[in-house]
This record gives sequence, structure tokens and C-alpha cells, in this order.
Amino acid sequence: MKITGRKKTVSNYKKEPFLKVVRKHWMLLLMLAPALIYVIIFSYVPMTGLVLAFEKYQYAGGIYGSPWVGLSNFKALLIAGKLGQVTRNTLLYNIAFIFIGVIFEMGSAILLNELISKKFKKIAQSLMFLPYFISWVVVGAIMYNIFNYEKGVFNHILNLLGMASFDLYNTPAAWPPLLIFLKLWKQTGYGSVVYLAAITGLDQGMFEAASIDGANAWQKIRYLTIPSLIPTMMTLVLLAIGNIFRGDFGLFYQTVKSSALLQPVTDVIDTYVFRLLITNGDIGVSAAAGLYQSILCFVTIMICNHLVKKANPDYALY
Repeated sequence: MKITGRKKTVSNYKKEPFLKVVRKHWMLLLMLAPALIYVIIFSYVPMTGLVLAFEKYQYAGGIYGSPWVGLSNFKALLIAGKLGQVTRNTLLYNIAFIFIGVIFEMGSAILLNELISKKFKKIAQSLMFLPYFISWVVVGAIMYNIFNYEKGVFNHILNLLGMASFDLYNTPAAWPPLLIFLKLWKQTGYGSVVYLAAITGLDQGMFEAASIDGANAWQKIRYLTIPSLIPTMMTLVLLAIGNIFRGDFGLFYQTVKSSALLQPVTDVIDTYVFRLLITNGDIGVSAAAGLYQSILCFVTIMICNHLVKKANPDYALY
């Protein structure tokens, strides 16, 4: 009887008029209003500018008064011949960032949790977290002063040792592993915080029971900690996949600079769009590239979430 009554209550609530629900819960809706207004102003209103991807922008006509050119901007992107290259670079780099990042972030969180000394644990976590606050502009400047061919510290040391100088900024093959290292160095400390919080929230009783049964530290990590972190990992991976076609602009622009020789291995969609806008001044084509990037991200997250939902609904985002 209780279950039946509850179902009737829910059914009656759903049939309530919208205005009645608003009057009844106006305080909650008022609390929601600032976040809703923020999203509308900064997320939905700018989306009207997507019309630029189908126009030949003219300053006199503005966004909504410029002549309509249909798919000509997308055709220009395809004719340029670099769209496939930058898309491949963006995808491959982000796959490496996501999956190698998960290993480092989860591993760092587990190692920090296993530390006995609280003082050392705080120092280690602070040192790991510090790179996140260093701007890519600063990182790029440090790298340039270290690896500059003529006056860099690294080449100066090589010369003192009787070795030839290494020209990093003219060696494309060296950049993929270097960029992956820089990304991991910067994001590992920040990313491990979520996993560390998840570990802290785990039921300590199962660890105590495992200790009583004779499990050592590695066995508890392998059979208890890691499986318990899988839901958190899946959520973070799905969120990251939503931006799998968005490159870290600061990383790829500030560290690589504007070397044309390195573009085949370091150019991503974000830097390509920026270059289209700043170098060529073609607002319509750059808007088309940005729309292309957004569509790829949307389609990817929808497909991945659908596959995860079919495999295990508990791990899906929605």
C-alpha cells in the first residue's frame, strides 16, 4: 500500500501545471538563476555566431549582415589540405594525454595514499600540484632558454662535454614525446586530486578485513583500490573524450612557437584555427574550422557515452 501511495504522489506531482511548480519552488529556481544566466550568456548566446561559418564576413555588415556563401568556407578548408593532418594530430595527442594521464594520475594518488608520513605526503602533493599553476607562456620561455641552439643551457653543457649541439626547434621527431611529457608534468598533480578524494571516501572496513585475511599492500591496491576507482576513472575519461578534438592551445602554441618545420607533428586544430584568423585574417574559414571541431567533439562524446551505457549503464554520463 505504501508503494502504491508513493506512485500516486509522483504521478500527481508530474501532472501539476508548470506555473504551479514555479510558484511552489520559486526559491530553489531563484538560487539556480545565476548559474542559468551565466550559461545562457556565455555558452548559448555566442553560439549564434556560428552563422559566420556560412558567411563571407564583412566589417560593414557585421555578423548577421554579411553575405551568405553556404558551404564555401568548408570547401576552402578541404582545399587547403591541412584539415586531415591537424585532426589526426589533435586526436592522437589527446588519446596519449588521456590514457597515459589516467595511469599517472591514478598511480600518483595511490602512492600518495600509501605514504605513512603525513608531512612528507603534504610536501609531495604540493610539489606535484605546483606545475598546474605555471603558465604555458612561462614554460615556453624556460624551454627556449634551456634548448636554444646558440645560447641554451642544454647545448652549453653538451659543448663542455665535447658533444655536438642539439637543435630541438629543428627536430620534429623529438616533439611528440616532449609534448606528452610536458602535459603529464603539468596535469598529473591536479588530476590526482580527484582520485585521492575518491580513495579517501572508500570504505576502510574492506581494507581492514583484507589485512586480517593476510593481504599485503600490493594485493589491497590491486584487488580493492583500483577496482573501486574504476567508476571515477570512467567518468573522468568520458569527460575528457568530450574534448578529444580540442588541443591545449597554450601547450602547442607557446612551447612550439611558430616554427613551420614543426607544424606537421605539432599543429592541432586550435593552433590551425588561430593561424587562419591571425595570419590569413579569414574569419569565415576559421569559424568553419571551429564549427567542424565542435561537431567532432559532440559526435565523439555521444558515441562513447552510448557504448559505455550499453556495456555498463552505471558508468555512463547520462
